[in-house]
Amino acid sequence: MASGLHHDRGTALLALPAALLVWPWLGWTGVAAAALGFLVGGLWLSPDLDTHSRPTARWGPLAGLWWPYRRLLRHRSLLSHCPVLGTAGRLAYLSFALLGLAALLHPLGGPEPTLLWSQALRIWQRHQPLLVAAVAGVEASGWLHLIQDGDPMPRLPRLLRRRRRQRRSR
Repeated sequence: MASGLHHDRGTALLALPAALLVWPWLGWTGVAAAALGFLVGGLWLSPDLDTHSRPTARWGPLAGLWWPYRRLLRHRSLLSHCPVLGTAGRLAYLSFALLGLAALLHPLGGPEPTLLWSQALRIWQRHQPLLVAAVAGVEASGWLHLIQDGDPMPRLPRLLRRRRRQRRSR
C-alpha cells in the first residue's frame, strides 16, 4: 500500500499524460478539464477519504463534511475503493452534502438548494463534454490510487463473502 506522499506524487506526475488522451476529441480545453479533474480526484476526492488522510486534511474547515462518510464506510470497502462505484459514490455524497449544507444555510441568507441544483443542471447541459472529461479525470486518478495500493479491487463486505465451513477434527 502506497503512502500519501506516493499517491500525491503519482497524481502530480500523471495528471497531464492522462489528460492528453482526450486531446484528439476535445482539444486543449478538454485536456485542461481532464487534468484538473485528475488533480482534484487524486488530491481532494481520493478513495482514502474514508479515513483520516492527507486528502481529508486538504479540505481544511470543510473536512467535517466527510465525517459521516468516514463513519459509514470501512477503509478500503467496496463503496469507497471500487472502480467507478467508489468515484460515483464520493461525487454523489459530495453533491448531497453540499445541498444539505445549502439547506442549513438558506435561513441565514445562503443560496436556495433548488436554485443550486438547477444551476448545476444548466452547467451540465452547456458544458457536458468538458464535464465528462473532468469526471473521467477523477475516475482515472481513482484507478491510479488503487493500482498504487497494489490491489485495484477491494474486498467484498463480510455479508457477501462465502462462508467457509470449519471442519472439526475428530
